[in-house]
Amino acid sequence: MHRQQKQHSMSELKLRRLVELNQRLREDLDRSRVRVSEASARDTRDFLVPSVWGPVDKRDDPYAPNGGNCNCIIM
Repeated sequence: MHRQQKQHSMSELKLRRLVELNQRLREDLDRSRVRVSEASARDTRDFLVPSVWGPVDKRDDPYAPNGGNCNCIIM
């Protein structure tokens, strides 16, 4: 009899854990979502993706080589 009671309590524990997990997953599913297309900044140009934004003018591109004019100071 003790063995049946232990199995029953283990089954109840497993069921309770599954019900709690199911509830958390339902809450996650009900959470409001933002689509990627809405979240992205459409007016912020990404210079590393020219296929999306088109060619970038060299003076506007922060990743373009600066033409040999070094503005760094070595101390």
